[in-house]
Amino acid sequence: METFEKNDKRTHYCGTLSAANAGEHVCVLGWCQRQRDLGGLIFIDLRDRTGIVQLAFDENTDKVVFDKAFSARSEFVLCAKGVVRPRGEGAVNDQLATGQIEIAVEDLKVLSDAKTPPFPIVENSTTNSETRMLYRFLDLRRPDMQYNIMARSRISGIARQYFAENGFIDIETPTLIKPTPEGARDYLVPSRVHPGCFYALPQSPQLYKQMLMYAGFDRYFQIARCYRDEDLRADRQPEFTQIDLEMSFADEEDIIRLNEGFLKRVFQDFMQLPLETPFPRITYAEAMRRFGSDKPDTRFGMELCDLSHVVKDCGFSVFADCVKNGGSVRGINVPGGASMSRKEIDSLTEFVKTYGAKGLAWYKNASTPSSSFAKFLSEEETNSILHTIGAGAGDLVLIVAAKDKVVFDSLGALRCEIAKRLSMIEKGRYDFLWVTEFPLFEYDEEDGRYYSKHHPFTMPMEEDMEKLTSDPGAVRSRAYDIVLNGTELGGGSVRVHTVERQKQMFAALGISEKEAEEKFGFLLRALHYGIPPHLGLAFGLDRLVALLLGTEDIREVIAFPKVQNASEPMSGCPSAPDDAALEELSLQICTEMENI
Repeated sequence: METFEKNDKRTHYCGTLSAANAGEHVCVLGWCQRQRDLGGLIFIDLRDRTGIVQLAFDENTDKVVFDKAFSARSEFVLCAKGVVRPRGEGAVNDQLATGQIEIAVEDLKVLSDAKTPPFPIVENSTTNSETRMLYRFLDLRRPDMQYNIMARSRISGIARQYFAENGFIDIETPTLIKPTPEGARDYLVPSRVHPGCFYALPQSPQLYKQMLMYAGFDRYFQIARCYRDEDLRADRQPEFTQIDLEMSFADEEDIIRLNEGFLKRVFQDFMQLPLETPFPRITYAEAMRRFGSDKPDTRFGMELCDLSHVVKDCGFSVFADCVKNGGSVRGINVPGGASMSRKEIDSLTEFVKTYGAKGLAWYKNASTPSSSFAKFLSEEETNSILHTIGAGAGDLVLIVAAKDKVVFDSLGALRCEIAKRLSMIEKGRYDFLWVTEFPLFEYDEEDGRYYSKHHPFTMPMEEDMEKLTSDPGAVRSRAYDIVLNGTELGGGSVRVHTVERQKQMFAALGISEKEAEEKFGFLLRALHYGIPPHLGLAFGLDRLVALLLGTEDIREVIAFPKVQNASEPMSGCPSAPDDAALEELSLQICTEMENI
C-alpha cells in the first residue's frame, strides 16, 4: 500500500468525465470494480459514488505502473493519474455514462488492498438481507444503495430550503426527555447523576415544538430523529426521521396549502413530475366506509359496499345474526374475479382471518354461478346482494360479516391484496389524499378505557365538545393525515392552547389532576401565559423517500437500519453493558423472572 499525498487530490469524480475532457490530465480516486487482463492490455473499471470510468494500461504504460494494475483486485482503493482520451473504434460502451472515453494511466497508487468481498458490489444485489446487513459498509458501496442515500440527502435539502423560504426556523429539540405516557413504548436511558431515574428518547418532538410556539418563534422546522419501541415491519423502524414543523396563528387550510406546496416542490425538483393541487380530501368516517382504511389507496376501485340493510332479515344466519348483534355485513366486488380458482379464494379466506375475520363469503358471478352462501338464500335475496354491490358478469363478490373494526380491517387489507395479485395498480401513478376529522379517542377493550387517537394535545371539533364527557368515542378531532398510494406520509393536528381545554382532555382520558400535574405540569404551567393558537404536521422522511424511489422496504433508504428483531448486525447492538457500567448507573440486570 502507498501513501496518499498532497498532489494526489482528486480533480474529477469518475462519473463526471466525458468527451469534453479529452486531452486533460486528471486524477481520479475510487475502488476497483473489476480488472480485465488482456495480455499486453489491462483495463480497470474505477468506481466512486458518481459512477465508473475505465482506466487503460498498454505497451506505452510504465512497467511499474503496469505491474500495479496487474495486481489490482476487486475493491482495492486506487489513485490514478493520466490523460483522458476517446476510446478506440468499437470500444465505446453506450450503457455507461463515461463509455465514450477512458483514462490512459501514467501513474497508479494502491492506497489500500482488500479481501475478496462476501458478495459482488453491483446493483440489484440478490445477496440475502442478513449478509447485506452484516456487511452494511460494503452493501452501501453498491451504486443503487449510494443513489438511494444521496437521493435522501437531496430530498432533505429540498425540505430545508422550502420551509426556510416560507419563514420556518430550524431549531433542534432535546433527545433526552421526560418519559411520555399515552402512545408507543419509550426507549429509556438511565441517568448516572440521578440514580434510579431515566430519560426517554423522544417518540416525536411534540411538546417541545409546542413550547417553541409558546415562546413566540411562530414557525418551527426540524429534520428530527425519533424513537419508538415498537415491533418492526417494512415501513417501520425503532429509530426514524421526521420532517417536523409547527406554526402559530394558522388553521388547517394554511398548513394543508403549505405542505401541498412542499410536495409539489419535491416532485418537481426530484422527480420532474408536476402535481395537481389541491389534493382530494375525505373525512375519516368516509375513508373507513368506502375503503376500510384511514390510509386508503385510491389508485383502484373495489370500494366497500354495506350490505347490512339487504341481509338483516335474510335466511342466512351468519349475515342476519351479525347485523342483529350490532355488527355489519360488507363486501367488495372484484371485476373479472370469477376467473379465480377455489384455491385462490381459499387463500384469500386465510388472508382475512389474520385480520380477525372468521371467514370470507363469496359468490362467483360466472356463466355457471357458484357460491359459499347462495344456497342459504332465496334467489331474490341473492340477486339483491349482487345488484347492491354492482356485480356484473364475470365478477367475484367477497363478503365479511363481523364487528365493524374487523370488517374494515379485513376488507380494507383484502382490496389492496387483490389489487396487487391482479396487477390492478397503475405503475408510476401517485394518488395523494388528505384524511380529516379523525376520532379524538379510541377505546381499548382490554384496558377498558379511552386513549388518544393521535395524542392528548389535539383539539376536538368545536361542535363535538359537548360529547367530551357523555360520549367520548363520538368526538371528532381537528386532525389530518396526508396519504400517498395507501401509505400514511405524515399527519398532524390543531393543538389545544388553553389550560381549561387541556384539563378537559386529560379528564376524558381518565388522567387525574394529580397525575396530569406529575406528567405534564410544565405544559399546564405554560398554558397560563398567553398561548397562541397553533398546529403542526410531521412527514415520515424514510417513508417519503422509499415511496419516491419505489422501494417497499424503508431499510433500503436508511444508511444503517435495524433488522426485524431491532438489532443492528454490523455493529452487534444492542449488547450487554459490563458490570462497571451497571454499577456506575446504579443498575442491576435480573436474568430470571423470579429475581425480578
